[in-house]
Order: sequence, then C-alpha cells, then structure tokens
Amino acid sequence: MKILACILSSLLAAPVFAQTAASAPTDPWKRLAFLEGTWDANATGSGGAAVMGTYTFSLELRNHVLARHATSKTECKGPTDFDCEHADLLYIYQDSPGQTLKAIYFDNEGHVIHYEVSSPNARSALFLSDASEPGPQFRLTYELKDAILWGRFQMRPPGQTDWKTYLEWSGAKVK
Repeated sequence: MKILACILSSLLAAPVFAQTAASAPTDPWKRLAFLEGTWDANATGSGGAAVMGTYTFSLELRNHVLARHATSKTECKGPTDFDCEHADLLYIYQDSPGQTLKAIYFDNEGHVIHYEVSSPNARSALFLSDASEPGPQFRLTYELKDAILWGRFQMRPPGQTDWKTYLEWSGAKVK
C-alpha cells in the first residue's frame, strides 16, 4: 500500500505542462485535405495502357493515417503484360507529432515503396522515394486544378537525371 501511495504522490507532484495554442502541433493533414474523397481515375500508362477506376483518400485510425485505396476494375485496356487487376494501398503517416509526413505503398504485384511526403501548397502533394535505395527512385505527384485531381507516377533509373512517366491519371471527385 505504501508503494502505491508513493507512486501516486510522485505522479501528482510531477509538473504538468499546459499546451498552449502556440505550442500545439499543427494539423499534419491540413495541406493534404484536398485529396480526401473518392475520385475517378482515367489513367494512361506506358505501352498504351488505358485504365478507368476509382480511388479513395480517407483519414483512418482516429486521423493518424491518411489512406488511399485504389481499384482499376471499371475498364482496362493495355498490352498483354499490363496488369488490369491492379490494386494498391497507400498509407500516409507521421512517425511522431511534428515530424515530416511519410508514406508507404503496397500493391498486389508485391511492390513496396517508402516515400517522404511534402505539400508545397494546399492543392498539391509530392511523394518522393529515397534515391539512395537500390533500384530506381520513384516520384508520385497529385495536383488539384479546377476540381480535377491530376496524378502522375514516375521513375528515375539509377545514375540518370530524367524522370520517366509510367502512369498519369485525372478525374473529378465522385463523393
């Protein structure tokens, strides 16, 4: 009983820091709010692929993760090696409050890509993989223009300076 009393008294005596508006962490999702919702995806890719589908960005896990879920089964035309059954997940998160946003991408082909996320304004977002990792570097961009969300996925082979566009898409918000 004395041990419990000592623990309680030390907890009660510990200084409490009030969080003021000036010291409160900013909302990490504010600049990415333009992404939220379900969007049409009218995509064109390398090799003449054309895909129509949707994707949804939504805050999950009590607003600790912004998740993108994509489906491409609406309509798909492409070369024989193009995956018309493609599905992927993108999770955007913060390791801890005040830290840079990061993202991790998974797809049904076994790809995993880690990104650093930045948003130069409240209508665009840039996802950039680490150039020091083995293999190509990846860049994913989103930009909202006139109620249409535009996206582009690009790769840069090791030792190269030019980005090669693999897939581009655009579409209006469905809901």
